[in-house]
Amino acid sequence: MPEPLVLAQDVTTQPELTTDIFVVLGVVALALVLFLTERLPIDVTAILLIVVLVVLEPWTGVDPSTGVSGFSNDATITVLAMLILSGGVARTGLVQELGRRMAAYAGDSVHKQLFATVLATSPASGFLNNTPIVALLVPVVTDVANRGGTSPSKLLIPLSYASQVGGMLTLIGTSTNLLASDISGRLGEEYPELHAFSMFEFTQLGAIVVVTGALYLIVVGHYLIPERVPPRADYLEEYAVGDYVAEVAVVPGSPLAGETVGDATDRFGSAVDVVQVVRNRNRSVAPRQDVRLREGDVLVVRTEREAITALEDLDGVEHVGKPDSVVDLSTDDETGIVTELVVSLDSRLVGERLDPESFREEFGAAVLGLRRRGELVNERIVGRRLGVGDTLLVQAPPETLDRLSRREDVIVAREPPRPDYRADKAPIAVAIMIGVVAVAALELYPILLSSLAGVVAMVVTGVLKPNELYDAVEWDVIFLLAGVIPLGIALEGSGAATYLAWLVVSTAGFLPTIVVLWLFYIATGLITEVVSNNASVVLMVPVGAAAAAGIGANPLAFVFAVTFAASTSFLGPIGYQTNLFVYGPGGYRFTDYFRVGAPLQLLLSVVTVLGIAFFWGV
Repeated sequence: MPEPLVLAQDVTTQPELTTDIFVVLGVVALALVLFLTERLPIDVTAILLIVVLVVLEPWTGVDPSTGVSGFSNDATITVLAMLILSGGVARTGLVQELGRRMAAYAGDSVHKQLFATVLATSPASGFLNNTPIVALLVPVVTDVANRGGTSPSKLLIPLSYASQVGGMLTLIGTSTNLLASDISGRLGEEYPELHAFSMFEFTQLGAIVVVTGALYLIVVGHYLIPERVPPRADYLEEYAVGDYVAEVAVVPGSPLAGETVGDATDRFGSAVDVVQVVRNRNRSVAPRQDVRLREGDVLVVRTEREAITALEDLDGVEHVGKPDSVVDLSTDDETGIVTELVVSLDSRLVGERLDPESFREEFGAAVLGLRRRGELVNERIVGRRLGVGDTLLVQAPPETLDRLSRREDVIVAREPPRPDYRADKAPIAVAIMIGVVAVAALELYPILLSSLAGVVAMVVTGVLKPNELYDAVEWDVIFLLAGVIPLGIALEGSGAATYLAWLVVSTAGFLPTIVVLWLFYIATGLITEVVSNNASVVLMVPVGAAAAAGIGANPLAFVFAVTFAASTSFLGPIGYQTNLFVYGPGGYRFTDYFRVGAPLQLLLSVVTVLGIAFFWGV
């Protein structure tokens, strides 16, 4: 373990530029490039950072035990436990029920719908991880909009933003808060003003931020959001499915008669996918590969435009044209439901090439279309690599949709018709969460211990099954924390944080302290837009503390500014995972986030900095 550097030294004079500083800043630059370009999955990047830091130990000071210390760090384990607790509450359907009750109040008033969205999201995000909160409420909010005749686009960005500001209500609202608390506690040896945060350390400021953000979203923000998706949108028309769907009949004497759907797919080629089998007016949606075909069966296939005409030349089938209406594809809720699936942050689909045949076998749903970064993929979708936030248009039987809604790989953009929740366990789940928070708030035991005890209680009481523990964890977040924590140790121990602090002091030291604090908030917010929020905290907290000490300011004020800025990312869809979750279902473009988020970011930067100055002083 490297000896901690005394960062409280005078940073008004230029520190000596050493090889250690150059090497560590080089590793930081590598991390920023990898996070920005997404050439590697985020968890793989985190593991690479550990390897690089340990290999370069003579300069980074990170030995093997320090390199893997992030896995045993209090913040990492606490985040893991809180994710599991959030998963337990999700299994009860409590969040969805809260959303539905608020929807009943909202009616067709967009202001009431926005108020209901914020009220259902922000308080819950203060005590549960906001990522599953948004995942659970996307279908609820979409249904609220459709029933009220409002474009879902008007509500989904506010849903994401409300979850982010709500995360600032308590220590456990986001993983960023827990990580910032851990770093602040570690730096407390160098700066007497710093310490690990208590449960409600910044709740008073968080409440002001929530109210300010809510008023902006309700009164101003929705006017800036275009209606990208019309109310009660016809998915099939929106994805232009009719241009890529055709019907072929299995003619008498066809070699396909007696063969399976899988055999037919092999004959048709990889560009053609069988999405329905129609037999005697009965439709089989997303048929399994082993379903046997008969003479007279009609196969509804999804393919490319040029491949549709090629179907006419195949032996044993007769091209009978497109379905009478693409509406035929949607049929009804008893036969097959057309909906969107959003690829989630820790989905196994991320990086995989889309194979509709394999997708149908694994998920029980037929792929009809694909939207990426708000843009419809019109032509070939087979073989495209999937990324976080990609939106698949699928058709699935109702029971399959129920099952999909409980998977961690995808977010279903509409509520299943027969949701299977453990509603009877809701009071127990709430009691466990209250116990976890109360024990930590009263400082009877650390939040690490109370959250782990809560996990055990969730399993013992049947809120969660043992095999569901692992599904509830966003493992890429855990690996990310484990990777950036030793990076922060190297940043502090090598003197790189002090050097960066000197750069800040030398360029902004002549400004009033509160202006420097505001600049730190803005800089952290911008960094969070291109890298992970957790990575930005690791980079900016030690620099902010050192810079504050250098200009005679309060280090705690700078730590809070960095923490709040890193947890509120409004300028684009890639800075925060909840923004990605609403990208596809809202039909947004990249610029939509900036249009509504930039004024909110500027407003909250002023409110937060003034609040920090008022409550803690600068």
